[in-house]
Amino acid sequence: METYQPGPVESLSLSAPKPASDPPVFANFDCSHLTIGSGVAIFHLATSRVVLCWHSTDNYWFLPKGRRDADEVTGCGAEREGFEESGYRNRLLPIPLRHRQPQAHNVSSDVALSPFATEPIWTQLLPLKSNSQYLLHWYIAETIDPRLEEELNAAMRAEATDDNPTPYQYPPRYPRSLTLKQRLELEAAGYEPQHHKNTAVDSEEALYRSYLLPVKDAIPKLTGTIQEDVVRSGWEAICLRYEMEKSRESESGSS
Repeated sequence: METYQPGPVESLSLSAPKPASDPPVFANFDCSHLTIGSGVAIFHLATSRVVLCWHSTDNYWFLPKGRRDADEVTGCGAEREGFEESGYRNRLLPIPLRHRQPQAHNVSSDVALSPFATEPIWTQLLPLKSNSQYLLHWYIAETIDPRLEEELNAAMRAEATDDNPTPYQYPPRYPRSLTLKQRLELEAAGYEPQHHKNTAVDSEEALYRSYLLPVKDAIPKLTGTIQEDVVRSGWEAICLRYEMEKSRESESGSS
């Protein structure tokens, strides 16, 4: 098996024409005709890889996604679906995004002062049936560090068996003060994110296989879908954050 070595977040020259957003629409759906879901691109920052799933009977690649649970925060649903369908624990990663959501009004909040956000990078409107609509948000996340993995494993006090799936626990949010450089330092050279077995919650998900693939190799496997740009734009935003923090560190050191 190839051994990947951690290093700085590296731009991979993935630029391509960004898909255009569709025109705004007017539509109304009561709750019995609307399904809200979320999907996620899970990156291992140290090795420039992303988690892709493979459908073992229909033979296609895809990013993990699914319906959020009732009363579940949509972003948390993305993290959970990423875990259930791929076996990799993950958490949303704040990145520089040009979005339309207002900043928090509490100016003392680190959230209000941060140039990074965990908003969906893409949102899709997909018909389910002739009278049912699917609203699907796509997020960017990272595999969690080994210390946090150990903490969550210990908190659950159980691992998967052939008869019982791996228990799930929502991870803490990515620390706002943690730079990507500091995040990379939390992993030793050669560290492989833990892959949990038997995380599927139904017979369909049991057909999925998951792989950590280099970003440059993963993108062509998603060609023709919006997931292609979720991965490309997500990685470009991660690289931009890394460079922004590197520049800020350099300015602080010279002042």
